[in-house]
Amino acid sequence: MSSPKPIQIILARQLASSLAMPILIVDTEGTLIFYNEPAEVILDQRFEETGEMPADAWSGRFAVEDEARKPIAQEDRPMMLALSERKPFSRTVWMRCGRREWLHVNITAFPLIGEERQFLGAQMIFWEV
Repeated sequence: MSSPKPIQIILARQLASSLAMPILIVDTEGTLIFYNEPAEVILDQRFEETGEMPADAWSGRFAVEDEARKPIAQEDRPMMLALSERKPFSRTVWMRCGRREWLHVNITAFPLIGEERQFLGAQMIFWEV
């Protein structure tokens, strides 16, 4: 049984549920703990009942390239930078999940901070440009 989530995570999930852009929320380790319905389409599947997936598993689903179409390492992608450096990152990239076509998207990722500056994880929003 999982422990109760901080109110900031609950509120971030609530907001993500009402937005039309794909949104992913991860914990401090990068484990995917929530994604909204538009993200489900991009991810190309629903996850297990818990809705949680380790960072390597979910981020490895995406091929990400910069504007010059050169691959971007997982640790240099906005979500991983937001986790490791605990500050916002935004970048326009080419992205593909599975066998889907390449999408030209803007990715914005930012850390989620709780009471007393407690680091809770990060949130990523992306949309086609």
